[in-house]
Amino acid sequence: MTKPFFPALFLATGLNISTILPVFAGTAQKTQLMSQSGKKVELTLVTYAVTKAAYSKIIPDFVAKWKRVVILETRAGNPKNIKNWTDLTKPDVKIITANPKTSGGAKWNFLALWGSVVKNGGNDTQALKFITDVFKNVVVLPKDAREASDAFYKKGQGDVLINYENEVILAAQQGKTDTSYIIPPVNISIDAPVAVVDKNVDKHGNREVSEAFVKFLFTPEAQREFAKVGFRPVDSTVSKEVKNKFPYIARLYTVADLGGWSGVQKKFFADGAIFDKIQRGRR
Repeated sequence: MTKPFFPALFLATGLNISTILPVFAGTAQKTQLMSQSGKKVELTLVTYAVTKAAYSKIIPDFVAKWKRVVILETRAGNPKNIKNWTDLTKPDVKIITANPKTSGGAKWNFLALWGSVVKNGGNDTQALKFITDVFKNVVVLPKDAREASDAFYKKGQGDVLINYENEVILAAQQGKTDTSYIIPPVNISIDAPVAVVDKNVDKHGNREVSEAFVKFLFTPEAQREFAKVGFRPVDSTVSKEVKNKFPYIARLYTVADLGGWSGVQKKFFADGAIFDKIQRGRR
């Protein structure tokens, strides 16, 4: 396998909790489908629970292999003068984001919007009002991030695409976009833990190579590869090397700060929860 293989795999899967090794085909695909249905979190925690103690046998620090944040991608030159989350409520701004009921990636977008209020001195009532106003400006709500990107890039729809930082960096590298983007100073850290699944490595007899690969992901060499395609490294040395590429985030929070995935799913994305109420208000 070539060095770019694994970063490309992470870009393609869109998994929002963990990367499961070494089952790149069956289980990984099945897990992604569960994520899109909104049930991935509960099923993953039951089937593939990974404790901090068990994980620490492989990796001393229970941390993500890389991080990324949500950005606001605009047309070249930022003609709508988008500077922060609050600008998304301007009456003349047309927004594209995927549907968080069907897209794991869009859940992060939603949580970034919510957290921009509650992690900046606001409360749930204010957050609900803000995010309701934002979704009134959403003109395209595709089923997944790929369709959202196609609507923005290929079809020229919308003024703003709520996107991941790594996605726009990679698109620019590939010559697919000449857009501008803004990194809001209050943002969510999209962490990507990695785990070796005991059941699978024992079945295939490849525990040694799987654990070695997990360790490799945290080496400076691997971290530099992640950084090249837009992922924020977790290695302190590499982070310093690429600090000019990844602007500092003044206030960075995690999904745990919003109640963890089980709480988030129930509060926002379950049937009849907050997102469904927002959708009813848009109709």
